[in-house]
Amino acid sequence: MQRLDLKQLLSQKLSPQQIQFIKLLQIPTAELETRIKEEMEVNPALEEDEPDEPEELDRDDDSDDSDDPDASLDNDENTLDEDFDDRRDAPEMADEMPEPDLAPKDDSPADDAPDNTDLDLSDYLNDDEIAGYKMQGDGPGEEEERDTPLADTSGSLLDSLLDQLHFADLDERQEAIGQQLIGSIDGDGYIRRDLSAIANDLAFSQNLEVTVPEIEAVLRVVQGFDPPGIAARDLPECLLLQLERRPQDENTVNAERILTETFDEFTKKHYPRIQQKLDLEDEELKEAINVILKLNPKPGGSGPSGLGKTQYLMPDFILTNDNGVFNLTLNARNAPELRVSPAYTEMFRTYDKAAKKDQKMKEAVTFVKQKLDSAKWFIDAIRQRQNTLLRTMNAIVELQRDFFAEGDEGKLKPMILKDIAQRIGMDISTVSRVANSKSVQTEFGIYPLKYFFSEGIATDSGEDASSREVKSILKDLIGKESKKRPLSDDKLEKMLNARGYNIARRTVAKYREQLNIPVARLRKEL
Repeated sequence: MQRLDLKQLLSQKLSPQQIQFIKLLQIPTAELETRIKEEMEVNPALEEDEPDEPEELDRDDDSDDSDDPDASLDNDENTLDEDFDDRRDAPEMADEMPEPDLAPKDDSPADDAPDNTDLDLSDYLNDDEIAGYKMQGDGPGEEEERDTPLADTSGSLLDSLLDQLHFADLDERQEAIGQQLIGSIDGDGYIRRDLSAIANDLAFSQNLEVTVPEIEAVLRVVQGFDPPGIAARDLPECLLLQLERRPQDENTVNAERILTETFDEFTKKHYPRIQQKLDLEDEELKEAINVILKLNPKPGGSGPSGLGKTQYLMPDFILTNDNGVFNLTLNARNAPELRVSPAYTEMFRTYDKAAKKDQKMKEAVTFVKQKLDSAKWFIDAIRQRQNTLLRTMNAIVELQRDFFAEGDEGKLKPMILKDIAQRIGMDISTVSRVANSKSVQTEFGIYPLKYFFSEGIATDSGEDASSREVKSILKDLIGKESKKRPLSDDKLEKMLNARGYNIARRTVAKYREQLNIPVARLRKEL
């Protein structure tokens, strides 16, 4: 049995402009240039402002038809097919850009055709220039050019290995195997795939039937390439490959025995068991372990020639301290000035002058108007992004003024997203989008904004201390401990409690793990 129900729902949806602003807000400065270029490619009404380009003088609208080059276009039905190369000043964009009205004007004369209604072009025909999104607070270009690191342009490790393969004394079959092996190396420099799977890849992709012993023979050749330890199948093999290139003295031989015979005990730092199995004295064991600790466990990621590209942190804000006065600027290096193309204003002027406004012309003008609105919304979203970034960062500077003045981590105050959201009158999600992907350059280095947010820890004095401060003290305690008898989490808890920090052992363990510090047993040294 069919039923007809009537439901009343109340829902809230984001407008396309709000969605665009949210997406732009979470983009860091390093990616903003790419996003702007993508928008300019899909929207011809958006273009980069060129202040050095000479501007033509505005024509007098009251001049005679003989003086107006557009006068001959008034009676042309194909007005929009003309090439509008004349560059004029673009219209000025207001802070709020309402949707242009497409309804017919009350005082407009009726055309012969019943559907020939005029478009409201008043918002597009002003002679003032549209303001770009560059605003006060943008940083100077020279300083940003000097302080912002440049991308690395050196060759990759993959190219280096292929070059070494070409110089190896291999036949065509072996070289094909070597190329497949090099292509199987991961970012750390290891080959973690089974050699049988690599043999299957050669059979399917290159129609080359090879055996596992053949692959192993070529693998030994590749493992002789630089950097040492490359193309290993596990960590012990990687370290042993590096030891093979060292002078074969007593310390190197003992290090090889430790890796081949007592690797599990070595990873767990059970040194007495190693000494018992290998019959080594304390000094011999210490020297052998020092040799192992100098080896590189990840040869693929060493140096700028690694498989992965070197990534540089580009700050979104630049904070300077001028005798106690903080000056905050936005890094606008990757954000060129934008404007709405003046050529589209000419299109609207020509349409406004045209005597005949057929349906084809109106459809074309409507399309152009949509692109023009999209360009205005994009520029407005960029402006809102800058305002939000500056407001958020200014609030952070006000709350963490002591830290920015001295650079002492102990001066950080407890601060959460809600504190900033209440101060600037925005939602917590907005502050989170700003903090998760932005960084600030200070006199003491570049810090991600997430660094300044921390929870509070109760103290005996009644005031809350920042978790950053507690982590800093915890790091100092572990750094000053005796490596022969490292401090356990229980001892660290008692030492922090003695300093007035009311903290539990599980919290000490959590902070220690966040600092990437191993447990006491693994911190033990000879």
